[in-house]
Amino acid sequence: MSEENGRATPATLKSERPMYRFYDFFAGGGMVRAGLGDDWTCLFANDFDLKKSDTYRDYWQDDVLQTEDVRDLSLDDLPGRADLAWASFPCQDLSLAGGGAGLSGDRSGTFWPFWKLMEGLVSDGRAPETIVLENVCGTLTSHDGKDFAAICEVFDDIGYRVGAVVIDAALFVPQSRARLFIVGVDRDVEIPGSLTGQPSSTWHPKILRRAYNGLPDRAKDNWVWWQMPYPPARDTRFADLVEDDPASVNWHRPAKTNKLLGMMNDLHLSKVEEAKQAGKRMVGTVYKRTRRDENGEKVQRAEIRFDDIAGCLRTPAGGSSRQLIVVVDGDTVRSRLISTRETARLMGLPEDYELPDNYNEAYHLTGDGVVVPVVSHLGDNVLGPLADAASGDLHGREEADDE
Repeated sequence: MSEENGRATPATLKSERPMYRFYDFFAGGGMVRAGLGDDWTCLFANDFDLKKSDTYRDYWQDDVLQTEDVRDLSLDDLPGRADLAWASFPCQDLSLAGGGAGLSGDRSGTFWPFWKLMEGLVSDGRAPETIVLENVCGTLTSHDGKDFAAICEVFDDIGYRVGAVVIDAALFVPQSRARLFIVGVDRDVEIPGSLTGQPSSTWHPKILRRAYNGLPDRAKDNWVWWQMPYPPARDTRFADLVEDDPASVNWHRPAKTNKLLGMMNDLHLSKVEEAKQAGKRMVGTVYKRTRRDENGEKVQRAEIRFDDIAGCLRTPAGGSSRQLIVVVDGDTVRSRLISTRETARLMGLPEDYELPDNYNEAYHLTGDGVVVPVVSHLGDNVLGPLADAASGDLHGREEADDE
């Protein structure tokens, strides 16, 4: 979009937007930074993982990342003043597959030392106008909604309005990956009317609306239903991203492929047979899961999907299985682990993003990250406009002070 009838459209507004600054907590390989793009300058990034930190520095070629447990950070570590603070804090204790410890857990509980830093910035007069939290949708139901309510209430405590959206990465890349984004903004910022409205089925699914209904009254009074435009239709299929000759993995021998097929029940085997009749190369993704057979006994099953969308990438830790792919071309059926480059493509990372040589380290980095075009969409349509509004408000307050 450009200027129409002398009016500035979103594209021109973005091009005229000043450079904004952000802090990136639990930064991993820097996918949030990649998604926010050139409109944003990273003042400070943090992650405790040494391997991810090495990858971050190799790609970004600067020294903004501090490898440290967030519990050991202090306000002195945070330079200047940021317009945005982003925290993709660990999900293990909030995940439906986790142990249910929630915000009291050792990993997801790192939210609290992060939040202590936010409180410190407020007291120090350096509060970012916007704070974003990203995590799994299990955050909404953890401890019967009490953890989500606690998050919303602490935003209120420091003078921020708050709302949330759920974004499925499948809108942008061929990966099924729904994630929760909680966006809080300083109450002194006048929120543009275009950013708020009634809940929508796209960004506010039932699980989010139920969580909102369970909030205490003061959190509801502080709530914002963030609005964004629907993105253009995705034009990539998972099959488009698959490598014929991957460097990080090998194709299985026929016996191993047959063993994988033998782990499928009749429903999933029928999907493979249908793929053989498709008249074109078909790529399916497979996860191994524990199910009960007809006798009630636990058995491991291989479950396949051929909808041109990969299953959600998961870190190969905590018992999660690694994703496999099955390529069917007529009567030929081949299988292997998903390659590390394929996982990077599913996260929207550029081709020149160098991954660790070790398979598990690369898979852990990508599977633990945030999908780049999802961040871009949120940045372009909510975070950027909020930063613009905050910049105008600050300018106005400074002029009033001068008078």
